[in-house]
Amino acid sequence: MEAVLGLLCALILAALLAIVLASVVLRYVFHTGVVGVEELCIWLNVALIAFGMPLALNGGLAMRMDLISRNLPVRWRQAGGDVFSVVAALVLLFGSHKIAALLGGTSPMLGLPEWVRFGLFGIGGGLLLGALILQRVAQGLVMSMLLSLVAGVGIYLAVPHLQVAASWPPSLSVAIVAGIGILLAAPLPHAFLAAAYGAIVLGASLPEPAIVSSAVSGMSRFLLLSIPFFLLAGGLLTVSGAAGRLVRLAETLVGHRRAGLAQTTLLTGVLFSGASGSSVANAAFGASTFYPELVRNGYRPQQAGAIIAATSVLDNVIPPSIAFLLLAAATSLPVGPLLVGGIFAGGLMALCLAVAIHLSVREGAARPPASGEDRRLAVAAALPALGLGVIVVAGIRLGIVTATEAAAVAAFYTLALGIVAGTRAGKLWSAFRRAAVEAAGIGLLIGSAGPFAALLAMDDIAGAVARTVSEVGGGALAVLLLSNVVLLVLGLVLDIGAAILLLGPILLPAAVAAGIDPVQFGVIVVVNLMIHGLTPPLGMLVYVVGGVTGVPVPALFRAVLPYLAALLFALLLLSAYALVS
Repeated sequence: MEAVLGLLCALILAALLAIVLASVVLRYVFHTGVVGVEELCIWLNVALIAFGMPLALNGGLAMRMDLISRNLPVRWRQAGGDVFSVVAALVLLFGSHKIAALLGGTSPMLGLPEWVRFGLFGIGGGLLLGALILQRVAQGLVMSMLLSLVAGVGIYLAVPHLQVAASWPPSLSVAIVAGIGILLAAPLPHAFLAAAYGAIVLGASLPEPAIVSSAVSGMSRFLLLSIPFFLLAGGLLTVSGAAGRLVRLAETLVGHRRAGLAQTTLLTGVLFSGASGSSVANAAFGASTFYPELVRNGYRPQQAGAIIAATSVLDNVIPPSIAFLLLAAATSLPVGPLLVGGIFAGGLMALCLAVAIHLSVREGAARPPASGEDRRLAVAAALPALGLGVIVVAGIRLGIVTATEAAAVAAFYTLALGIVAGTRAGKLWSAFRRAAVEAAGIGLLIGSAGPFAALLAMDDIAGAVARTVSEVGGGALAVLLLSNVVLLVLGLVLDIGAAILLLGPILLPAAVAAGIDPVQFGVIVVVNLMIHGLTPPLGMLVYVVGGVTGVPVPALFRAVLPYLAALLFALLLLSAYALVS
């Protein structure tokens, strides 16, 4: 099943890339186009997410928090989280069927029945349930799976027949139920979907078909196609060897300084950020590339892992940035100015991290300075990879291409680099498969946040925030203080992507009303939430590095404190700049 679905997802991603590139060529070379291309791509992206759901059950993008479950016996460790996964799968399966039965008409652009797009999610829900059962049977957890299945089916069947009077808003009910799911190690998207369904008992006004409809609508945006393309660009950059040339360039520039190897890790993170757009990708790359060398040169394992995790934060700030794409999709802010703001913010964060590394690492100069000729050769070798970020940012900022088109061009560019470098076809294809699976995981998260966001809007949470800001003065300083506190607190318990999707639209109107530049505020939101890649309990980047290196996660959380302080100082400077500009 995994092999077939992986092949199917990779083929869909390849088809998406070919269609968008063909559209770019038709528009800019032949000054024409094909009607319905954007809608076709949106439908294919929904299919990619639906078929990729089962493949995102495991790994970092499942976004499981195992602080409680890891203390349970192995046979029961997944049981609680699996209940939420079963409920989520059933909601997708039967909710899609119900909404498909209600829908009529056809897509005016594609000529296909409208129910097909929602029916894809029903297929995805069925595949998700099947994959979950097969995985647990393969792990020998038959009894645990049976109990989870019985409990999940029972909850699903009971919800429509139960009603409990609650005095709090339905969105708070969703947050509470989702929080329980997260504590039980349920994948975050599954916890959101199951919580939105369970909140019907507490008076939530979103019936099952509306949950599926809001989820599919949330991911049905052409801009979101940028995400799989940027993930593909980062993967192709790594397998083609271009990422290794970035490492060599960084080494020639700063390898001779105090804490030279750690500074090389940081500078490579800055350079790699201009290509991948994914902090998870950089964390995995750095953990496999730099961690052995850092430990071999006398760094404590937890310090080496902490440095890698901290430098990986920059990937979702320095463009191309998936976090900024999510924010733009959630708030309708312009992508180009956000990316330019990310360059400034990322540079400031990198500078603060460089100072923190200099002060916290005792390693002296590890090697003699590189010669001018070595540096010139390193720059020449790395230029193709460095050019990727320039192409993306300049293309979007100058209005030459849209964000999605720029991402497609970036993916094609890195594919060409791989072919020219003689990379084996199997490695290139594995990059397509990995990017497709990661994109499916992120896409499901975007969709699962849709019902929660709808309930937040119904409960007028944005209005409540605006009223709170007004009560504390309503000025720019009050808005920034309140926003940063809200983001710092809720970011502890929300995934970064979910927090951007949920909190961005709530906080932005208050910031605009207070006279804060919306783009600068958007940059502050992303920087604030990206810092939570290093904070417990969800600290995704810490978990990724710990998973690759084997260093215990609690030890990494302690070791990352100096770098966390440096990033918080950078956030303070960015907030001060927003006040005075």
